[in-house]
Amino acid sequence: MSHERPLRPTLEELRAVCQPPEVRARKNAEHWTAELYLRHISIYLTAVLVRTRISANGVTGLMILAGWFMSLALLIPGIWGPILAVVLSQVQLYFDCSDGEVARWRGTQSPRGIFIDMVGHHTTEALIPIALGYRVFVELSASTANASQAWPTLFMGGCLAVLLVLNRSQSLMVHAARGMAGLGKLPDTAEARSIPVTSLVGRLRSLARFAPFHRMLHAVELSLVILACAIVSALVGEPGIAEKWMIWILLPATVLVNVGHFIANMASTRLKAN
Repeated sequence: MSHERPLRPTLEELRAVCQPPEVRARKNAEHWTAELYLRHISIYLTAVLVRTRISANGVTGLMILAGWFMSLALLIPGIWGPILAVVLSQVQLYFDCSDGEVARWRGTQSPRGIFIDMVGHHTTEALIPIALGYRVFVELSASTANASQAWPTLFMGGCLAVLLVLNRSQSLMVHAARGMAGLGKLPDTAEARSIPVTSLVGRLRSLARFAPFHRMLHAVELSLVILACAIVSALVGEPGIAEKWMIWILLPATVLVNVGHFIANMASTRLKAN
């Protein structure tokens, strides 16, 4: 398919193939910033990438590296590490948009590409709390007043990593369960994820839209919150103290998010036999 298309496409040609309405309307696969600015800018990156020999999977590899380096950046003391992490989180988003756009332009979409994309997101969201926990561990260990809280916070960071991956994996478990039961693939729309609003779970989920805490559990939002906490710690003169409280608050909150996600999945029509 790729030989039928121009080697130096215009932006209009790229948008028509790489950003069709069905892609931009996806409920789960699109980050909330996609319509705000991501897709408006990513097409320029895609225009550069399709003129090179890099494959769509190679672009996904760059996305994965950006996520891993974002986690490593948190190990840099002070606020510069979190600032770099925020920048890298945006880089990861653009590569995440462009890998699919490159694949659609060249007609190279594949299960392998989807798989490594999922590996990238899961490993990134696991590494962030681990790196954050170690960052706080080092900073609290150097403090006489807070040294006793260093090891518990490191452990809680590891637990938070597991819970973040579990929360992201629950949606994939639904698709796996449907596939193993011989059911068809669900479209990525709000209607396919619906829960009857007359039920208690449906009412609670409707209320949750006004306080979408679950969005804060993704890499981009986590990096922004970590930066805010690093600034607070710097202002109060206690390195790591705000990040410590972030971990201590996020851990029980993420337990509740996982429980709510599980209940919502069980109450939805997605796991019911046709």
